[in-house]
Amino acid sequence: METNFDAIKLAVEAATGGKNTVLFDDLGNPSIMVRIPKFKISDVIQGGSNSVHPAFIVNGVEKDEIFISKYQNIVVNDRAYSLPMQDPKVYIDFDTARKACENKGKGWHLMTNAEWAAIALWCKKNGYFPRGNNNYGSDVSYPHEKGVETYKYDGKAGRIGTGSGPVTWAHDGSNSGIFDLNGNVWEWVGGLRLVDGEIQVIADNNAACDADMSANSSHWKAIDKSGNLVAPKSANTLKLDYTVDPGTVNTGKGVPKLVTALAHQQTTDDPYAAGQFEDMTADGSITPPEILKALAIYPDGTKANHGDYIYMRNKGERLPFRGGGFGDSSNAGLFALYLNGPRSNTWDDLGFRSALSLWD
Repeated sequence: METNFDAIKLAVEAATGGKNTVLFDDLGNPSIMVRIPKFKISDVIQGGSNSVHPAFIVNGVEKDEIFISKYQNIVVNDRAYSLPMQDPKVYIDFDTARKACENKGKGWHLMTNAEWAAIALWCKKNGYFPRGNNNYGSDVSYPHEKGVETYKYDGKAGRIGTGSGPVTWAHDGSNSGIFDLNGNVWEWVGGLRLVDGEIQVIADNNAACDADMSANSSHWKAIDKSGNLVAPKSANTLKLDYTVDPGTVNTGKGVPKLVTALAHQQTTDDPYAAGQFEDMTADGSITPPEILKALAIYPDGTKANHGDYIYMRNKGERLPFRGGGFGDSSNAGLFALYLNGPRSNTWDDLGFRSALSLWD
């Protein structure tokens, strides 16, 4: 069996010029992964610094590469796997998804927000925005593009088999790319959250190395106006707020705004902010720091006129998922960010993918 797996690994690498590989967990079970080489912030953000993108820094050490699941994951025996033509695992909460990745062995982890942001920014810089299953089995703007249905929703196609869509649904427009980052199922990501509107992150890509992401973890840090990581609830940390009184009705109240002090904190869980990510603005006293742009929490300043939505609630702990689901239409996409729900959320269009970063 190991010989067969070795042959498959070599075949995958040969077919993709080394862009894809087959990596094995500590039980010897395979996942198909995409290699993402290290790059700088300036490589993906116009006017950005020459610092290495945080996705490639783990515990202060630069990594030459990270490996991202080519496909949204399934779960077998409490372990996550990246395999083609599968119905992705859904109805899974944040901590269960994280554990399914970490169960695979050292270096395996829930894909982090830093890693997702790195890929999204790379795509934008290279002028390619992958399409996907965001309109019940097809792409909303290209309805002839379809995947293979694996789940029906309300009499229509819902989820599709992982990687079953055309190459336009891969992050680089090729068969060697990462599939389904736009639509099919939203994806939990690690290392980012809101707490009462305050943006909190785990430094660099440390969320890739077994960092504690529990609600009371000391690894969570807020961000000040200069982009420094500081203790949560410090003075003048960056937060997301409504631009109007949110009230108590369960409806969207416009795109969230970057602030240092909440003027419109919600009092019930019902209302939410919603709007195009690229339309976000900041309070006049704030120059949005580079870290927010590098982590795709705030737009980088160059509009691509994509409709990807950001959603937000500023009451309680809110854990993120990315990309959009099968019914999110033009709101889905690389920069779609959902900061509405608790870590206990489970939906029929909410899944995840694992990643691997080698560390000591």
